[in-house]
Amino acid sequence: MTSGLTERRVRRGLCAALPLLFALAATAAEAIRFDAAELERIAAHGPWPLQWAPDPGNRVSAHAAAIRLGHDLFFDPRLSAGRRLSCASCHDPARGFQDGRAVARGLVTGIRNTPGLFNVRHQRWFGWDGGNDSLWSASLRPILDPREMGGKAARVARTLRSKTVLACHYSRAFGKPPDADDPHFMVNVAKAIAAWQETLVSPPTAFDRFRDALRQGDAQAVAAYPAAAQRGLRLFLGRGQCATCHAGPLFTNGEFGDIGRPFFIKPDGVDPGRQGGIKRLLASPWNLLGAHNDDATVNNATATRHLRPEHRNFGEFKVPTLRNLTLTAPYMHDGSLATLRDVVRHYSELDQERLHSDGERILRPLKLSEGEIDDLVAFLESLSPATPLPPPGVPELVPACRAP
Repeated sequence: MTSGLTERRVRRGLCAALPLLFALAATAAEAIRFDAAELERIAAHGPWPLQWAPDPGNRVSAHAAAIRLGHDLFFDPRLSAGRRLSCASCHDPARGFQDGRAVARGLVTGIRNTPGLFNVRHQRWFGWDGGNDSLWSASLRPILDPREMGGKAARVARTLRSKTVLACHYSRAFGKPPDADDPHFMVNVAKAIAAWQETLVSPPTAFDRFRDALRQGDAQAVAAYPAAAQRGLRLFLGRGQCATCHAGPLFTNGEFGDIGRPFFIKPDGVDPGRQGGIKRLLASPWNLLGAHNDDATVNNATATRHLRPEHRNFGEFKVPTLRNLTLTAPYMHDGSLATLRDVVRHYSELDQERLHSDGERILRPLKLSEGEIDDLVAFLESLSPATPLPPPGVPELVPACRAP
């Protein structure tokens, strides 16, 4: 009797397990067999996270007191005119350090979409037009811009002096108290904010786990990556040629291109894109060729030194990273595409007449089916974390700077 009862329990257990076994078998059957060339290209999109070294152009990069100061100032609206805006007003941590709007809204409404800040420390050019060549100069520009925060050195210095712990962190980082008359003061503030932004690194994603599983020969982990995302990955690497520009672990080559998006500004303006960015960068007193670069070798300014605005740069915009896309809608330099599906459809139905004559000749209309669009979107979604990212951390207060 005991034997019969045991047999019935085993049968019931097997019956209960059959749906799971069939699901696993179906998943295995759907798995794509990537060839050697595809596997090599997949491997080139990692590892993640990337290795990183402190910025030689910013002497407080990785400095604990500067990071803490930068964090506090990033969220402080007292830096702006009327105490209305902080850096976080446009770069909201809950939205991947974006704002969810088509275009940024500072003291006045802007013309470009707010970029996210995760993994910003790995960039070479900053902004949609690359108008800054360092993270610290890119952090300074919006504070001083009268259209964005409208900050002034005197106001920022008062903010730091108004709270002992802020003034202490500044002194610990830069070896002197905050002083609006110091010609390096606002640059120092921006370097502290940049030091904190360098800590914003997004975690590995479903794609990263899949990539690692392929390299390790872990069949079970490979099968956990959705079949639709695998099909989308094959499109991304192959017919779509997406990886030509969206290359490497960051899924961007860090450069600029014309992809056929309009660059007209209502009612009657034009956004020159990269061409205007190069002109602005070369004219900036805060570029890496100037006196505020902390790299004594000035090797970090080589790319800037060789920049020249060219006609072909007109209407080119930065190739953005594809990591964390689900957090940073809407898309494109002007926020004109609301969803990832809209982005994929743009490339599927690309109007080549909109590309300038010496533009991105690699681009062709992909003419994707609805199923292929679904697959490519599934892959792009796998480049974002599946769960909300935790609030960014900051170092503990430097002991000598603890508030009383």
